[in-house]
Amino acid sequence: MTITQPRRTRRTHSEEFKQSLIEACGVPDASVAGVALANGINANQLRRWMRERGIEPPELSCLPLRVATSEPMGGFVPVQLPPSLDAPIRLELRKGAAALTVDWPASSAAACGAWLREWLG
Repeated sequence: MTITQPRRTRRTHSEEFKQSLIEACGVPDASVAGVALANGINANQLRRWMRERGIEPPELSCLPLRVATSEPMGGFVPVQLPPSLDAPIRLELRKGAAALTVDWPASSAAACGAWLREWLG
């Protein structure tokens, strides 16, 4: 019988790597989470490295707020989809031992909704 030891999953990073990420967090408009994500580490780990070196990570509320004033927001654009005639609306209703199955054409979904609202009372 051969027993294999599990591999160590904890990664180690050099001090130069840690310092370069901490410096990258000091760049204007850089976020700790963004720097961490770009380098494949957890943002909490990067914040811990900063605290260990006496650097307080920036608070989320201290980040600059950017408001787009030049471009208008997009509005709702309705899209008309062709009705699918091969897939009907199927309602399976059960009450006690009784079961009722209703197949309704998808092309008249609004009528199905009206009928169901009336039926449920």
